[in-house]
Amino acid sequence: MKESKKDWLFRVQVSHLEKNEVVYVVGNLPELGAWNHNQAILMSQEHSSRRESPIVFDNSNSSGEFYIEDGQDNAADSTFDDEKEEDGRVFSQKVALPVDADIEFRYFIAVVCQSNGAKNSAKTLIIRKWETHMVPRLIRKNVPSNFAEDMLPDPDKFGFYNGYYKIERGWLTDETVIQFKIFNNPIKLWKNRLQNRKVHIKMTPVNLVRHNSLELQQFGGDCVDDSLSMDTQDIVDQPAFTSITEIAVMNDEEARFKFQEQFGRPYNEDEFVIFDVAVRYPEMIAYLVDYYVYSSRCFPGEPPTHIGFSYILPSTLQSSVGLLTVPITSTKHRPIGQLTIEYVVIKPIPDYPWDMSISYAKHWEQRWSGLDVGHRGLGTSFKFETKNCANVRENTIASLKTAAYHGADMVEFDVQLSKDHIPVIYHDFYVSISLKRKKQIEAMDMLEIPVKDLTLEQLHLLKVYHVAEAREKNPRFFDEDLEDHQPFPTLQNVLQELEQHVGCNIEIKWTMQLKDGTFELNHPFDLNLYLDIILKVVLEYGGDRKIVFSSFNPDICAMIRLKQNKYPVVFLTQGITLKYPTYHDPRCQTVPMAMRQALAADILGINVHTEDLLRDPSQVKLVKDAGLIIFCWGDDNNDKATIQHLKQLGLHAVIYDKIDEYNAKEVKESIFLVDARENQKELIALAQCNQTAVQPQMPAPLNAEKEFYLGQPSTATSHGKNGIGGDGIYSVPALKLSANCERQESIEISEMTKDFSVCANTFGHSMKTKSMPGLVCGQPTALPEIYGEDEAAKDCL
Repeated sequence: MKESKKDWLFRVQVSHLEKNEVVYVVGNLPELGAWNHNQAILMSQEHSSRRESPIVFDNSNSSGEFYIEDGQDNAADSTFDDEKEEDGRVFSQKVALPVDADIEFRYFIAVVCQSNGAKNSAKTLIIRKWETHMVPRLIRKNVPSNFAEDMLPDPDKFGFYNGYYKIERGWLTDETVIQFKIFNNPIKLWKNRLQNRKVHIKMTPVNLVRHNSLELQQFGGDCVDDSLSMDTQDIVDQPAFTSITEIAVMNDEEARFKFQEQFGRPYNEDEFVIFDVAVRYPEMIAYLVDYYVYSSRCFPGEPPTHIGFSYILPSTLQSSVGLLTVPITSTKHRPIGQLTIEYVVIKPIPDYPWDMSISYAKHWEQRWSGLDVGHRGLGTSFKFETKNCANVRENTIASLKTAAYHGADMVEFDVQLSKDHIPVIYHDFYVSISLKRKKQIEAMDMLEIPVKDLTLEQLHLLKVYHVAEAREKNPRFFDEDLEDHQPFPTLQNVLQELEQHVGCNIEIKWTMQLKDGTFELNHPFDLNLYLDIILKVVLEYGGDRKIVFSSFNPDICAMIRLKQNKYPVVFLTQGITLKYPTYHDPRCQTVPMAMRQALAADILGINVHTEDLLRDPSQVKLVKDAGLIIFCWGDDNNDKATIQHLKQLGLHAVIYDKIDEYNAKEVKESIFLVDARENQKELIALAQCNQTAVQPQMPAPLNAEKEFYLGQPSTATSHGKNGIGGDGIYSVPALKLSANCERQESIEISEMTKDFSVCANTFGHSMKTKSMPGLVCGQPTALPEIYGEDEAAKDCL
């Protein structure tokens, strides 16, 4: 029997579509790509001026090629704007869908990238923006077709669903991103007439292969002057994707990436500027840097003078991070100065099966405030003052489990790679081992060896001392015979052994450059390889756990955000401090600079050294007003009164030692365990009624959106800037449960929940609650996905 189908017309209104960007719809069924962005359905722009009778294209006739008409709005701000709603273009596509299945879907904006530039060649999609509501758009099963010859559905509004606006930037699929950073006054011009002149700088990718082809001959016998950016000339760029270049400046107005102006941006003293270039084939792309100066007597609209240019060749970008100094050449090919520039190459994780079903990258619920986070588990165990040390060796499974037992909502630990590329949990870059002198059997010498120089087997075989023990000549722990107390547990083992309800703040260890030019460690690993190995372990073994990545290195934070679309990232910062040496990168030196980096990288928030917050508590509000979450860390946190004060300031999480002593919770339970219990109660209530028991005015699934974007509470019609700024919480009418709930469903609920009390014992707490499904026993469960979303509730409505 042929499967019953219905025609469904997807229509969406999009504002601020950029050059070469196209609109797609993707969903949970094969007909909509099964959440695979490369199998998504291309939508076509409606060309009729009358909204009630657009030209509708069937997806079976779609060629996959799309060319944007001229005259589009090139504004870089993606915020939904009611005043410009009618200016947005409408895109539509008719798709045949099964009648008897619930259909989930999202819209996204992408750029089509042809493999060789030919129209019929294989293509991949570069995701520019996508809808990331925790509950996707939904079409209920058995709903008839939504259009007829004389009636069309109103278009959806891109990003606006369930009462608020939510879009995020994409992640790396097949493209590579190169970020060029200029700071510390990097432009040196030697000519006297150029001294004290405001120099405008612009970066343009140049396709080396294309410039050697016959493609530019159509512009006449004289070849295009390569010393000028292509878009400053009257040349129509090729339709195939080559690159996307954006710029951000670490100040309050320009922290988010946007497209460059025609003649670049002026570089001001002490500014930090980032050029972000996405390219499909980095080995074929060079980077042209043009320099312009405006005449002091120029009239409005007069173009600047092009004084010179630099080239950065792909052969100079072999490592993942680096520092370059390139000559500035005049238009007469004479050296007039030099540019010093730092770069980071961000590559996608190879061959990883990403999908668009869900993302937690910017998800934080309103009630997740003042969380207790166990520092290195139960706390640092090697401070100079022994009384402040934890009694369990730090960064061990025993320490992490003990912190969880005493009510930690999350545990923080440090990850780095062993010599054989195994992610291990350890804080210091160096490990101390003991050497016995030949003639003095009782005496010991301590030898410091970098963790990176030892294999996992060697690390596990060593009698290990902490660096602090080596300095004091006083060993503190004698528990290596206990499995959970072993130093250097693997990341995989930690994720498998730790209870699922305990969140993890995973700090990525990487050498940092200090302001004096020295490095904490000479690192042998390629940074992309280093991160890919760690991320793959977390993606494979993270399960339904709440996970947040963090790092003191701002480039690593940006890389993790672009390399995966699942977990959030927070940027660790010292801020202004007297306790630690200052880092070389200005983004690491103050809280406002850390905020700007978080906004530029589109990450969840920042993790601030408490010393700086106590110096100026108003910074907490500053961070939250920017739509970011804020954690804090530091020795100052190891005091009950200070912990309480920080929570009253509105910190979303406080990381501290000795959580067994300082945790003030009356009931030592993780907030995520409490969330799981409450969600189960809702699911059980919903499962006890059939679909006819739900009132027709119900606008969305129960708890459809509990997200929190750290702005002021929004109404159902407010829109947060760039997907941030509304708390995403709205009123849901109370469910009226049917009085005739079937006995069969009650039996199923009883079976589903009978093992919860047994599972609860593994939480480390005695629990006196009703039986509910187990979350941490490895049993099949009806619990929703992580971060509190009631995905399972949708099927009960």
